[in-house]
Amino acid sequence: MTDDKRVLKALLDGHGRTYAEEAGITLRDTPQPLYRLLVLALLLSARIRASVAVAAARELYAAGLRDPRRMAAADWQQRVDALGRGGYRRYDERTATQLGDGAELLSERYKGDLRRLHEAAEGDTGELRRLLQEVPGIGPAGADIFLREVQRVWPDIAPQVDGKALDGAARLGLPKDPDRLLSLAGKAEPAVLAAALVRAALEKEVAEDCLRAAA
Repeated sequence: MTDDKRVLKALLDGHGRTYAEEAGITLRDTPQPLYRLLVLALLLSARIRASVAVAAARELYAAGLRDPRRMAAADWQQRVDALGRGGYRRYDERTATQLGDGAELLSERYKGDLRRLHEAAEGDTGELRRLLQEVPGIGPAGADIFLREVQRVWPDIAPQVDGKALDGAARLGLPKDPDRLLSLAGKAEPAVLAAALVRAALEKEVAEDCLRAAA
């Protein structure tokens, strides 16, 4: 086994799970899990620890705010309170507003079903990214997060191994070439590989642990 393969194996063995899995989302190409993933992408895109964003996503689900209709119907304070219980306090008020506005847009434009947004892009990933960014609170980073994760159930957009994932590869001393990384990863799904590399980019300790394990 080459050094690169050993490093990547250590990364996938220790951190090979998607952020959707961490948030308790069983991802399917159906409206509710897709919406929950979009909410998670919005939360993860803020300058806040990923663990806090994941906890906040879980609290929103526990509060019943699991689809656009329920999110829009909840009052602003309910959304703030759920975010606060997840520790998402720095951005809770603005985010509560964005979640409400975004839920209304999705309900009106796509009948609450992100599969309709996917269809509207007509196979163009750039257009899909643009449409996602029309949702309040979803900027370039949020769109990238959503696409990295949703490729698991929207295989037509795969592989999504973007700049943030490649930053993780660089930190690990791996090639910054998506095709080469996918080849080194063997049977690992692109969504799992991308999530693991992003963890290495965001958390220095993840990269250090993997490098030690592969030595």
